Amino acid sequence: MSASTLRIGVLMPEVLGTYGDTGNALILAERARRRGIDAEVVHVGLTEEIPDSLDIYTLGGGEDTAQALAADKFRGTSGLARALDAGRPLLAICASLQVLGHWYEDARGARVPGMGVLDITTLPQGHRAIGELVTVPLVEGLTQPLSGFENHGGGTILGEDAAPLGRVISGVGNGTPQGQEPAEVAYDGAVQGSIIATYMHGPALARNPELADLLLQRATGMSLPPLEVPGVAQLRAERLSGVQLP
Repeated sequence: MSASTLRIGVLMPEVLGTYGDTGNALILAERARRRGIDAEVVHVGLTEEIPDSLDIYTLGGGEDTAQALAADKFRGTSGLARALDAGRPLLAICASLQVLGHWYEDARGARVPGMGVLDITTLPQGHRAIGELVTVPLVEGLTQPLSGFENHGGGTILGEDAAPLGRVISGVGNGTPQGQEPAEVAYDGAVQGSIIATYMHGPALARNPELADLLLQRATGMSLPPLEVPGVAQLRAERLSGVQLP
């Protein structure tokens, strides 16, 4: 982290800004400021070079054409790769999860190469997963259920180097490619190196403050004191109502 200000990047919001995912950066900045940490949100457009010097990177969802533009961008730039090599945390949502993988297959059946920093591949499910998604986290430092809104048609397969973010207790999550038998246990997301990726919109960090604080801790190297924000507990209770938690 820079000596004075925590810099939180929103990459290509004009193509990866579906469902309010750019709000994740705002949540990170606000939770940092409420703890006395100066923070700013840096927007990096599609035609701009991605810097390797930001402290946290966030990526959102996007439709098919926008997703392909993002994939082209990531394959043609090295700034994000250098940041990941340096261990900078990155949060990726939905379409961005797919783009960070080896490849994904679009709605027309074309295989689109990804950035290759997540050991995953994505094929069509044959249907869209739409609705509330709730998982039990499988990442050290996360103890509370994660929730979000999923809306995707992809079935994502994790390779040996990627681990799931959470075990699904309600919803679909990573799903199953069309024609394959679903696994007995469903998972959401992918975690590898400094990347945390999920199919949860919401924005995810507004609904899961513990996940936001984990990203902040990784970026700052600090042990953060607890933070109570009015309304957050009520929001979580509403979103988790009706789900039988383990």
